[in-house]
Amino acid sequence: MDGTTPPAVLTIAGSDSSGGAGIQADLKAFTAFGCYGTSVITALTAQNTKGVQGVHPTPPEFLEQQLRAVLEDIDIKSIKTGMLYDAENTRRVASTLRAHFEDTARIPPLIVDPVAVSTSGHTLLHPEAVDVMAKELFPLAALITPNKPEAELLLSRKEGSAHARIETLEDMLSASERLLALGPKAVLVKGGHISLTLADVRKVVASRPDLAVVQENFLGENMEILQVSEEVLNARPLVVDVLREAKSVTLFVSPRIESTNTHGTGCTLAAAIASVLSKGEPMPEAVRQATIFTHVGIETAFPVGKGHGPLNHMHMLTRKLVPPPRPSNPHPLTRILIQSSKRTWKEYVEHEFVKQLAQGTLPKECFLHFIKQDYLYLKYYARAYGLLIAKSATYTSIQSATQTIMYIITEVTTHKSFCALWGISEAELSATPESPSTTAYGAYLLDIGLQGDSAKLIMALAACLLGYGEVGLWLKKEAAKPNSWVKLKGNQYLKWIEDYSGENYQAAVKLGIETIETLAVDNAPNARQFHEWCVIWEKCTRLEKGFWDASLNLL
Repeated sequence: MDGTTPPAVLTIAGSDSSGGAGIQADLKAFTAFGCYGTSVITALTAQNTKGVQGVHPTPPEFLEQQLRAVLEDIDIKSIKTGMLYDAENTRRVASTLRAHFEDTARIPPLIVDPVAVSTSGHTLLHPEAVDVMAKELFPLAALITPNKPEAELLLSRKEGSAHARIETLEDMLSASERLLALGPKAVLVKGGHISLTLADVRKVVASRPDLAVVQENFLGENMEILQVSEEVLNARPLVVDVLREAKSVTLFVSPRIESTNTHGTGCTLAAAIASVLSKGEPMPEAVRQATIFTHVGIETAFPVGKGHGPLNHMHMLTRKLVPPPRPSNPHPLTRILIQSSKRTWKEYVEHEFVKQLAQGTLPKECFLHFIKQDYLYLKYYARAYGLLIAKSATYTSIQSATQTIMYIITEVTTHKSFCALWGISEAELSATPESPSTTAYGAYLLDIGLQGDSAKLIMALAACLLGYGEVGLWLKKEAAKPNSWVKLKGNQYLKWIEDYSGENYQAAVKLGIETIETLAVDNAPNARQFHEWCVIWEKCTRLEKGFWDASLNLL
C-alpha cells in the first residue's frame, strides 16, 4: 500500500435489515476510518430497532464461497467477525482462513466479536457454536471482544457456571486473564453492562500499579476551571473496558451515557478496532481510537426507529476543527486551547512564584514588584476589552465585554487594597516604571486588538482571564489535600489566593469560557484561523509566565 490507497478490511457477519448493526454498521465504521470495506454475509436477519423477528442463515458452502472470493482477489489488511450463527458456519470460517493463509501467522489481524444474544434477547449464536468458536477461531484471533454476558457464557462452558459471574472490575480483570488462556493474542472485556465509578477504578489501580489507565473523555491536569467537584466525579457512572495482552493490561475509562441509541455498539467497536489495526497501529491505540469513536457515536446519535436506535457512524465525516459541545465535553475549544499549550500552561499554572506564594515564603519584594506591574498591565487589559467592545456587533457581546471590564475594575481595587496593606499609595503605584515584561505583554494585546479580528483578540484576552482562575482553583484543590504543601493559615498572601479562587472571579472565568465557546459555535474557524487562535493562546500563556519569571528573578 502506498499510503494513499485505503486499506481493505473484511467483515464476516450477519446482515441487519434496519442498518444499525451487523455488516451495515461495520461498513459504515470502515468508511468513517478511511478504509475500503468488504463483506461476507453469514445470515440474513429480519430486524429493526425493536428486535429481531427472524434469522435465515447462509449455507456453509456459500459462506465459504464468499470468503474465498474476497481473499483470492483483495489484499485484506484486517478481518472482523460478528454473528456467525451456528457451529458449521463458525467452523467453516476458521477452516477457510487456515486453508487460504496456510501459515496462520500470515492471517491479518482478526477481531472476533463473539456475538451470542441480541440487545432484545434473540439468540444469535447456537450453544454448540460457542465451543467451536473458542476451540477453532480464538487461536487465530488477534483480539476477542466479549461483553459481560458473552464473557460469562464463554467461561461457564469452559469452567462451569460457579466461576462465571462478572460483577466488579476485579471480576473483569480475572475474566480477561482466563479468556486469554483460550488462545487469542488479546482480550477486550467490555464493561457496558457493569456499573462502576471512578472511586472503583482508583481502588483497583492503587493495588495494581501494573495497570495502565486511559481516560480519553476526561479532563487532564490543570483544567480545574472545567472540572466538576471531586465528589461528583467520584460518583459518576463509568464504562470501563479491560484490554489484556500477553504482558500488559490497559483500562479504558469513559463516562457512561444514558441513551437508548446503543443498537450495534459491539459491532461498531470491533469494526473500528479492525480499521485502525489495518493501518498498522498497535492494539492499545486501536482500542483507544475505537472507544472514542463509539462513545461519540452514541453521544451524537439521532432518532431512528421506535426502539433501541443506532449510533451516529457519520460523526467523523462531518468533524470540525472544534467539535460541537457535547455532554461529556461541553467546553471543547477551551479544552483544545489548554491541551495545545499543555507544557507552557503547566509551567505557568504551577510556576515557582505561585508555589512560594501558596507557602507564604515568597519574598515581599517579589510580590510587590508583581502587584505593581500587574496594576499597570490591567490598564492595557481594560483598554483591550474596550477595543473588543468597539468590534462587537451584538448587544450580547457588548454586554459580555463590558461585564469583564467591570471585573477588571474590581480587580484593580483589589490591587490597591493589597498595596495599601504594604504601605504603597495609589500615586506610587501609578508612578512605577513599567518593566519590559509588562510593556511586551500590554503591547501585544493592543497589537492583536488593532488587527481588526475580534476572535483573535478574544483568544488573547481569555488566556489571562482563565489562567488566573486556573491558578486560584489549583491552589484551592491542593490546599484541601491532607498534609498539603499549601499553607493558608497565617499566609500573608491568603487574600490573593482567596480572591482568584473565589466566587466573583470564577464568575468572570465562567463568562470568559462561555464567550470563547460561543465564538467557536457561531463562527466555526477554518484551519488558518484555528492555528492563529492556538498560537495566540500559547503566546499569551508564555507572556503570563514571563510576568512571574520577572518578579521571581529579582533575587
